[in-house]
Amino acid sequence: MSTPSTNPLSIYLIALGAFALGMASYVTAGLIPLIEEAFTVSVAVAAQLVTAFTLAYGLGSPIFVALTPPDRQRSGLLAALALFVIANAASALSTDFNALLAWRAVAGIGAGVYLAMGIGASAALSTAERRGKSIAIIMGGMASGVVLGVPLSLMIADHMGWQAALWLVTLLGLLAFVGLLLLLPALPAAPASSLREKLAILADGHVVTILLVSLLAAIASLGMYTFIAPLLRDPEFGGVRSVTPFLWAWGIGGVLGSFLIGPVVDRVRGPVLVLAIMLILGVSLFLLPMVATFSAWLAMLPIVLWGAVGWALQVPQNNELILARQAQGDGNLAIALNESALYLGSAIGAAAGGFVLLLQLPTWSLAASAGAVALAGALLQTLNLRRQPDGAAAQRAESHH
Repeated sequence: MSTPSTNPLSIYLIALGAFALGMASYVTAGLIPLIEEAFTVSVAVAAQLVTAFTLAYGLGSPIFVALTPPDRQRSGLLAALALFVIANAASALSTDFNALLAWRAVAGIGAGVYLAMGIGASAALSTAERRGKSIAIIMGGMASGVVLGVPLSLMIADHMGWQAALWLVTLLGLLAFVGLLLLLPALPAAPASSLREKLAILADGHVVTILLVSLLAAIASLGMYTFIAPLLRDPEFGGVRSVTPFLWAWGIGGVLGSFLIGPVVDRVRGPVLVLAIMLILGVSLFLLPMVATFSAWLAMLPIVLWGAVGWALQVPQNNELILARQAQGDGNLAIALNESALYLGSAIGAAAGGFVLLLQLPTWSLAASAGAVALAGALLQTLNLRRQPDGAAAQRAESHH
């Protein structure tokens, strides 16, 4: 088999598409007040736009990735990005709320398939020694879209209407599409496999453990992110008026973590790195209310650390999934399932946090519960420390020659 050559320009173009995806994933929540007014619907109804996108992303993307022909990896990637671009343009042009709802679901499917196949493509375009860095560039692009792109698009929407934010997403996605159409080289075909063989991925204990760790990490990190405001507004933990600076700190930590983890992934054994990240995540969440009792501004430190490791985790996780399943040819499907685990974990975390508040428990219990879930994920990760799948071992041996 020929050794892939690193193609940095294509990888950065895939990351540009991931930037647009990050914007699209989170910007709708900020547009709800404008959409509520434009379509004369309630907040609860407008919020279903977020649900439609995330459900289609989390549940639809693994199905469509599984159905992509193994010898059409390049075409599949471009088709997913084209679908994402068209759906965002159609969303911006929608004059009927039901049509907007449907197009957000279509955008979610395109986004999920694109990210899974984009991570797989970045790995295929890289040498074994640089795979982690390439995946980090893609994840860093998505994190940047959330942290930098969402506030920018919301500012534009405030001046030019809610449609302007979606047109910006469309434009960035279109730029990435044109660039990839012209410059993305042919991608190696994955080994052909039947749908039954693809479903066998769920019988792979190593893969299932990776997915469960991602699920627990999302419950802890993204779940707690939903409730950062109630914690820091509590007079006992800072009593801050605006949590915006703290959300920025979390996001900037996420961008730094996503990019900086890349070179580390290429040097440190994946399961060891994931264990360290889960432990740091748990400790930072436990420290958050403790530090906040002294000073809300000091709480920036554990928040930045939490954001950094929370986002960084998916780089070694996706790398391990590719190593574990590349011989079977369903690495992209494993990545899509991992993305589904993240969205499911975010939903579970938000629901669990709401239950904690419903029980009228002290707000510090939100962070403590999230920290406990992260440490449970670290405990589960010790199972993967004892496993070294044959495919991963062979790939690592190959990378040293």
